Amino acid sequence: MADPGRTPEPPGGGPPRYRRPAALFFEPPAGEREEEHFFALESLTDPRELLDRATELAVAFQAAADRAVEFQALAAAQLADPSRFDALPAAAVAERAGWTEDYAVKMIDYGRELLRGPS
Repeated sequence: MADPGRTPEPPGGGPPRYRRPAALFFEPPAGEREEEHFFALESLTDPRELLDRATELAVAFQAAADRAVEFQALAAAQLADPSRFDALPAAAVAERAGWTEDYAVKMIDYGRELLRGPS
C-alpha cells in the first residue's frame, strides 16, 4: 500500500524520498464561538411552552439525580461489605466520594437496604 507522504520509488532503487508539507500562505479562519444552547430553551418564545418544557427537564433531571444517588448508595454498600476481603471503612468510602463520614455511614446503610430489596 502506498504511503501518501512518500514520493514514488526513485528509478534504480535507493531510499524513499519524503515530500515536505506545503507552506501555509494564509491564517485559517478562527472558529466562531457558538451560542450556548440548553435543550433549545432559549429559542422558545411562548412563556407557557417554556414553563412546560423547563418543568419537564427539571423533573427528568431530578429523577436522574435520585437514581444516581441510589447507585452511589449501592456502590458504597458494596465497597463497605464486611464479607469482602478488601472492604473499605466508612471513612475511606467518604474520602473517595467526597462525603463526610457520617453521610457515608448513612449511604452505606441505605445501599444495604436497597441490596436487600423490598420487604
